[in-house]
Amino acid sequence: MAKPVVGLQLYTLRDLTDKDFLGTIRKVADMGYKAVEFAGYFNTPAKELKSVLDGTGLEAPSAHVGLNFSSPDKIQEDLAKQIEYAQEIGLKYIVTPWAPLPENPAEEDVNSLAAILEAAGRQVNEAGLRYGYHNHAFEFKLVNGRPLIDLLLERVPAEYLFAEFDLGWVHMGGQKPIDYVNRYAGRVPLAHFKDFGEGTRDTEIGKGVVDLKSVLGVAEQAGIEYFIVEQEEFNSSSLESAKICLEFFRENGF
Repeated sequence: MAKPVVGLQLYTLRDLTDKDFLGTIRKVADMGYKAVEFAGYFNTPAKELKSVLDGTGLEAPSAHVGLNFSSPDKIQEDLAKQIEYAQEIGLKYIVTPWAPLPENPAEEDVNSLAAILEAAGRQVNEAGLRYGYHNHAFEFKLVNGRPLIDLLLERVPAEYLFAEFDLGWVHMGGQKPIDYVNRYAGRVPLAHFKDFGEGTRDTEIGKGVVDLKSVLGVAEQAGIEYFIVEQEEFNSSSLESAKICLEFFRENGF
């Protein structure tokens, strides 16, 4: 198996992508990242985006695509448009980054969400792509004594749903990142690297308290193809933080 490729979730640079989407992608390549994960396309024609990706040599394996949970009857139609764009730019994975859940989720909430995710997964699969879900901390709340995320991944067959574990949020959910990567080995092609400092404030990779190094040693065996950096709060600038995060991987042989 090949070493995972280090990429950047472009939501990290949202203050820049909002003003100059394609120029920001070029800056990511110049920094030394090998891949990007999208969080919106800013009305960019697919051909233009594909041209920039080809020109920079960046891989683009995935995009975060929200589902229209407030209008379930529109999910299929909206997702079809996202799938078409994803095919045009050459993505392999579509990931739902978040789902609404009540403060105290119950079994019926798990079943309802599982049904929506499975339907989306089937639709994505039929188009030749794979579908995943990205967690935060709230998916680790217990339902009948077990973390909700485990119940979701049990209910939806692996062929229709993979886990893009956000390792920082796994930690904030009271679990060990390495445990979840190992438990779902073969079902985690993408892993979000996020670190947390004080409280719920995130920080540069390797500067916080999340045990991310342990995951590096098992990543290949677990089938992780891409390490995706994501950061939301910055001491200086989003660009400077992205550079610091990349240094963590270089120092650790990636």
